[in-house]
Amino acid sequence: MSQPAGERSYQQTAAASTMHYLCAECGAKVGINKGEPIRCKECGHRILYKQRTRRMVQFEAR
Repeated sequence: MSQPAGERSYQQTAAASTMHYLCAECGAKVGINKGEPIRCKECGHRILYKQRTRRMVQFEAR
């Protein structure tokens, strides 16, 4: 059974809403969903860095 264009399944939506961060203390890769507390699951540290995008970003300078 195929889905109409533009519709996502629950699993696709959940995977898209998970953001990945790096812990500042232990360096672990942490996946955080919307509404979860911002805390490392390994060490409990609360400073997380957002990973850099793999997409090329270009700005126009004047």
